[in-house]
Amino acid sequence: MRAWSVVRPALVEAELLRLVERPVPVPGADELLVRVLACGVCRTDLHVAEGDLPVHRAGVTPGHEVVGEVAGMGAEVADFTVGDRVGVAWLRRTDGECGYCRRAAENLCPHSEYTGWDADGGYAEYTTVPAGFAYRLPGGLDDTALAPLLCAGIIGYRALRRASLPPGGRLGLYGFGGSAHLCAQVALAQGATVHVLTRGAEARRLALELGAASARDAYEQPPEPLDSAILFAPVGDLVPVALRALDRGGVLAVAGIHLSDVPPMNYERELFYERELRSVTSNTRADGREFLDLAERYGVHATTHTYPLSEAPKALQDLKAGRFDGAAVLVNDLS
Repeated sequence: MRAWSVVRPALVEAELLRLVERPVPVPGADELLVRVLACGVCRTDLHVAEGDLPVHRAGVTPGHEVVGEVAGMGAEVADFTVGDRVGVAWLRRTDGECGYCRRAAENLCPHSEYTGWDADGGYAEYTTVPAGFAYRLPGGLDDTALAPLLCAGIIGYRALRRASLPPGGRLGLYGFGGSAHLCAQVALAQGATVHVLTRGAEARRLALELGAASARDAYEQPPEPLDSAILFAPVGDLVPVALRALDRGGVLAVAGIHLSDVPPMNYERELFYERELRSVTSNTRADGREFLDLAERYGVHATTHTYPLSEAPKALQDLKAGRFDGAAVLVNDLS
């Protein structure tokens, strides 16, 4: 098969992905072999390629928003059949035994593994996934529409939960890419007022089309105090900005796996009156199942821009440059 491999962590403008030929992977006893149909392009792929995240697997194939079909399976797999459509997401495996796993916090498992970081992901013709971490997908959406839901959607949903938005509350979203535009749809469907703060004019336009009450530059203040906010942009400078936008008792959740350094904060202006700052770490499988159910119920849809899988480096470059709103999806043209 053909697959994209990270040559060495570098700036995405460099030639950091190489198209290579590899044997089709052999699934482990508890794993599925998945033929990739589509794979979303996530900012975490950019962090892996540029070295913002430490190397876990040399020459790894990125991609963890995979829609595919089962092409084979290990001897221990009993509840899937060849031809089933499945989703492969970021969280690939946990130990299932640690205290975090036992208390339903498997996202904090110290032995967790991740698709496209610890194991080869979906920028390829085939990938593998432990059967217990594969998602059964709703039937009403096509492959391209589903792919961004498998990380951008799931992480956005966990971030929304971490932000503790009260019923009918006022939510601020800082950054409005793949994850935020899906999170906004869930929040709006549940009765929230959403204010978007982001740098791109096209992203602000999309926010208003989706029903946001306002859309302003990321460093501006929203038109009213916020009950909750989520920082999707990996920009540490925005942390104090977002905290100042919170009402008393408000919560800011930082959704990204990587964030540039946060500047010094003033306690009285940014944290006093019981404002809270929280991080978001991966997701549990329960988060994923809940979000996919809500996405189907609410009609959540991704604004997508498709690229052939053969043009994966260009999709990453365009993501970094902010050349599209919504999410990019690679469609397999290598098979």
